[in-house]
Amino acid sequence: MKGKYTRVTLSMLLALVLFLVGCNSNEKTVKEDSSSNSDEPVTFTLFSADPHSQWDNMESPVSKKVIEETGVTINAEFDVSGGEQKIPLMAASGEYPDFILPKGSASTLVDAGAFIDLTDLIDKHAPNLKKIYGEYIDRLKWSKEDPSIYILPTSAVDHTYWAPGNGFMLQHDVVRDLGYPEIRTVKDFENAIKEYMKKHPTIDGQPTVGLSLLADDWRIQISTTNPAFYATGASDDGEFYINPETHEATMHYRRPEEKEYFRWLNHMNAEGLLDPESFVQKYDQYLAKISSGRVLGLIDTDWEVADAQRALREAGKEERMHGMYPVTLTEEYKHHNFQDTGYLGGWGIGISVDCEDPVRAIKFLDFLASEEGQILQNWGIEGENYEIVDGKRIIPEEEMNERNNNANYVKETGVGVLKGFAPYYGDGVTDSTGQTYTIASPEQIKDAYTETEKEVLKNYGVEMWKDLYPQKEEFPVKEWGAAFNIPVEAGSDLELVMQKCLDIVKKRIPEAILADPDDFDKVWDKFMKDLEKAGVEDAEKAYTELVKERVELWNK
Repeated sequence: MKGKYTRVTLSMLLALVLFLVGCNSNEKTVKEDSSSNSDEPVTFTLFSADPHSQWDNMESPVSKKVIEETGVTINAEFDVSGGEQKIPLMAASGEYPDFILPKGSASTLVDAGAFIDLTDLIDKHAPNLKKIYGEYIDRLKWSKEDPSIYILPTSAVDHTYWAPGNGFMLQHDVVRDLGYPEIRTVKDFENAIKEYMKKHPTIDGQPTVGLSLLADDWRIQISTTNPAFYATGASDDGEFYINPETHEATMHYRRPEEKEYFRWLNHMNAEGLLDPESFVQKYDQYLAKISSGRVLGLIDTDWEVADAQRALREAGKEERMHGMYPVTLTEEYKHHNFQDTGYLGGWGIGISVDCEDPVRAIKFLDFLASEEGQILQNWGIEGENYEIVDGKRIIPEEEMNERNNNANYVKETGVGVLKGFAPYYGDGVTDSTGQTYTIASPEQIKDAYTETEKEVLKNYGVEMWKDLYPQKEEFPVKEWGAAFNIPVEAGSDLELVMQKCLDIVKKRIPEAILADPDDFDKVWDKFMKDLEKAGVEDAEKAYTELVKERVELWNK
């Protein structure tokens, strides 16, 4: 953490504030039953723990249309470090913006009394929110002991996944140049990178980079550590592996198979195939490097590298864009990208106790969840971004090219800018006209592929990247959803131990990967002992109880 504050100091400060909040709980009057009934323009403040590279300051055509329909403007602040510093300080100060998207830190704010219970507001003023959540409304309840609704999950409802979001990524030119070799295991992935680098030590006059990882702050979990789940036959549950039979939680690095995955990364480094800047580069440097076209391999999510992929396409370097492959440590494992979590409660947006007009606020979110709001966010404005032909929304070819090739399309048009602020219907869900809310369909996805992508997929005998992966029918639905969505009490022993363990992970994982191969076991043993000293076993027991409570709450 930057500055003079330590995690413990913030936790102690937060504990004191929570005590004071409890002693003075009547000092703030929650105005959830009041309504201005006004159409006057209003500005709501918003804090998001995630960055937003396409934020338009509500000045784009679509955002202006939303303002016209609702009278609401959003004055937003987007954090670059996951809210890890700002949310505890926010809770300690007792001063909040109107809307908060806290990511995984909702417990800190709930325990501080920062959020209002949205149950009655939804019932009285939000028919579209009630409709979109439908049978999943009980999953919005905070806990078994506290059935309040503090957070409106902003993930897609009833989503059909037509594209993998996680995997090992290889430049199209790599597989094309090598005659489309099988890319199934880490060894296949490694061999492709190694062979191509021998043939092409430079790209556009710059040194070729084999595999680049990202370890910038919280993003170390996205690109460096959590892929170990998928590579060893499990789905991403944050910091814990959840036994599907017993629901017991284990800090996932303590699984023997994951040790072997990180040993492979250590081997990649020893072979000179790993980007030496992997553990020092910042996110913008990582994206810039990918955008240059000289990074052959990535292990990442589609959303984290989306801007770089768009930049490559916009620059006419479609052969330098990356395909997504279901790579695992060995063939005995299946990649769990498509395992069904069911609808996820947990991460989303809340309305704070400092909001002067929570009724107006919930109505704004309700508009975003309405059919009109959903069409605006997915399709844009009729006559500008799409046309109606024979009663169906059609995106003209020129506009679709802009969508696919203009890296700033979202910011310039506003299409999708506000999509992360409210729940939305997933791909495949149809509106009152029988047409899908989203533009994504198998046909549209395939039409959006570059010619190089189509060539690569054809040579692998499939039509879509999804076709390379094990399908969701091959896995049971996860009864607990995703473990990283389970709130952990702020300031609790569990939260403190988890933070200690994560600090150890951020130190030891890069050390293990960069170590001399002969020293890998020694470094790993030290890593495991550090986790044990930090109390990992107690954390596993406590997290197991949370998982079991979640299963009971969701499956009663």
